[in-house]
Amino acid sequence: MMVRYASYFMAALLPLLLFRWFAPVSIGEIDFWLLWLLAMVLVSLPVIYAEIALAYRSVDAPLAGMQKLTREADASPLWRSFGWLAAIVAIIIAALVISGASSGILSALAELDTAPDLPSFAIAGGLMVIALLLSLLGVAPLPIGLGLMVIGMIIGVANGLPQIHFAMTNISLIEWARAVALALVSVGAGTGLYWFGQHLVTRQTITAVAVENHYASSSQASKASTVYRATKLVLPIWILQLVVGVVALFTSGVALPPVGQLLYWVGVLFVARYLLHYSAQQLAHKFGLLVSLLMTLVIGLLLVILVPTTWLVGLLVIISSVAVLLLSIFAGWRMKISHLRKSLNFGNEGLYNLWRVAIRLLVPLALVLALIGWVMQWLS
Repeated sequence: MMVRYASYFMAALLPLLLFRWFAPVSIGEIDFWLLWLLAMVLVSLPVIYAEIALAYRSVDAPLAGMQKLTREADASPLWRSFGWLAAIVAIIIAALVISGASSGILSALAELDTAPDLPSFAIAGGLMVIALLLSLLGVAPLPIGLGLMVIGMIIGVANGLPQIHFAMTNISLIEWARAVALALVSVGAGTGLYWFGQHLVTRQTITAVAVENHYASSSQASKASTVYRATKLVLPIWILQLVVGVVALFTSGVALPPVGQLLYWVGVLFVARYLLHYSAQQLAHKFGLLVSLLMTLVIGLLLVILVPTTWLVGLLVIISSVAVLLLSIFAGWRMKISHLRKSLNFGNEGLYNLWRVAIRLLVPLALVLALIGWVMQWLS
C-alpha cells in the first residue's frame, strides 16, 4: 500500500527538507517568491511530466529505463548518464540533510547538557551508516519521517511564528538562479524519484496481475490503458508541493526547542534513508545490491565528512541542473513524438504542444540562465 503513495510523501517532504538551504536570505522578498512560482510552472511542472512519461514508456527504474529508451530512440549512450546523475543527486541530498541533522542534534543535546564530546562530522558519519541500514526497510518508514518532522515543527510553531516583513526588491539573474534552484530541489527534479515511484507502482501492479488468469490480466491491462492520464499523477504531486512550499516559507524561520529539534532531525534521518534506498536500487542495476550499498555508503561518508555543507549546496545545484537539462533535451528532442504523446495521454493536442514547447525550449533556457546566475553569485 505504501508503494502507491511514496511519490506523494516525497512531494510533501522535499520542500520541508530543503527550503532551509535556499530560502532564508530571500524569505521576505515578494519578487523572489513570484520568480519561484514562475519557475515551478515553467521548469518543474514540465520536468515532472517528462519523468512520468518516461517512466510509463520504459516500465522500469530510471537507470535501467534510460537504457531501454536510448536504444528505442537510437540515441547516444551519453543520455543514459541521467540515471547515474539522478542517483548521485539523491545521495548528495541525503548527505546535505544528514549534515544538517548532525549539527541540529548536537545543538539540541548541548541545550539539554547531554552533548557528546564528538565533532559534527563524526556524528554525521554515524548517522549516514544508520540511514543506510534503515534504507533496507524500503518505502514503509516514510510516514514515520513525515510524522516526526511535522510534530517537531508543531512544537516550534506553538512558541510563535517569526515575523516576516515582505517587500519588493530588485530582480536579478542571481535571484532567478536561486528561485530555479529552489523550484528544482523542492520538487526533486533531477533525482528521478517520481519516475522511480511510478516504477514501483507499475511493478506492484504487474506482480498482482501475474497471479490471475490470462483473461483477467488482459481485461485489467486494457482497462488501465483507457483510464491512464499523466495529469492524474502529476498535478496532485505538483499542487501538494506548492502547498507545502508555502507552509515551509512561513515556518523555515521557526526556532525549535531541543525536543522539537530532536524529533525533527530524527524524522529527517528517516527521509534520508529513503533517498539512499533509491540510490542503491539504481546502482544495483549495474553492480548488484551488496556492491551498490557499499558504493552508496562510501560516497555518502565522503560527502558528509569531507565536504562542507555550503559546498554540498553548490554541488547539488550544479549536478541537479545538469541532470534536468539532460532529461529535458532527451525528452524534448530525442524521443519520438508519437511515443511521448501516448505516454502523456493529454486530453487535447493543445496541452501536449504547450508541454513540448516548454520541455524543448523554456526549461533548457531557464536552466542555462540559472547556471549563469549561480556563477555570477559565486564569483561575486
